[in-house]
Amino acid sequence: MKKIAVLLYIVTAACASGYAQQSDEKAIQKVMDDQVFYWNKGDLDNFVKGYWNSDSVMFVGSKGIVYGYNNTLERYKKSYSSAEQMGQLRFTILHLKKLSAEYYFLTGRFDLKRTVGNLSGYFTLLFQKINGEWKIVSDHSS
Repeated sequence: MKKIAVLLYIVTAACASGYAQQSDEKAIQKVMDDQVFYWNKGDLDNFVKGYWNSDSVMFVGSKGIVYGYNNTLERYKKSYSSAEQMGQLRFTILHLKKLSAEYYFLTGRFDLKRTVGNLSGYFTLLFQKINGEWKIVSDHSS
């Protein structure tokens, strides 16, 4: 009887762990979907809400490293100052890996369809669960 109880506990714990991971991955997918939605509306103020609102958030792009939520928002506004520059965004998630209960690492591709010339590239994101929400704490886009 004791062996059955232990086996039942292991199976229950494994199922709960799998459900939590699936739930976390859906929440991260929602962050990404929200970013696409707001980008395509031309709303950068809401687009950046996927990032951690902290001076410690880091964005690495072709022009170097930017630290801080507000600096990241201003970088986006400067680089994508018009609807023509922003175009229509599409993300493709290539790989999502759980690092711990608190961190996920995402690798993806972005595609911008624009009248001023299409852009595409790859990105890596480090997500951290902060106050129960998944936020981007590091973004490297190229």
